[in-house]
Amino acid sequence: MKKIINPWSGLEEIGYNCFGCAPSNPVGLKMEFYEDGDEIVSFWTPGDEYQGWLKTLHGGIHSALMDEIALWVIARKLQTSGMTTNLNVKFRKPVPTGPDRKIEIRARLKEQKRNFAFISARILSEGEVCSEAELTYFCFPKEKAASEFYFKGCMTE
Repeated sequence: MKKIINPWSGLEEIGYNCFGCAPSNPVGLKMEFYEDGDEIVSFWTPGDEYQGWLKTLHGGIHSALMDEIALWVIARKLQTSGMTTNLNVKFRKPVPTGPDRKIEIRARLKEQKRNFAFISARILSEGEVCSEAELTYFCFPKEKAASEFYFKGCMTE
């Protein structure tokens, strides 16, 4: 498993403050990513500040985690940037929150048709699937990703 280098790191002075992956966003998720074969993986601690019901991760955070990792599939596997056009989530089991909890978020590219990428994602807690998502992303042409979204490539350490 190889750690993915954040291609937007260092762009905070021009406004990079992503809720999902910016390390300096004080209310963000601060996700980090790894490449594990065909999948992109993130390990995350669902703190109590992200709960919906008592000690239970809010469903919107489930969605945000899977939406974010899907972009990193696009960045690493397709070497461009993009935007979500569809997100369909199925909640299977609650995810407990707390400082001693760790979850795993995994996503992979299922198919690409023209400028659209179809991605599947899931959240696991203690090895059990808690939520799943099917996502469609519109992938920007590489020139647009570079000029408008400061995407210069996504490498691993």
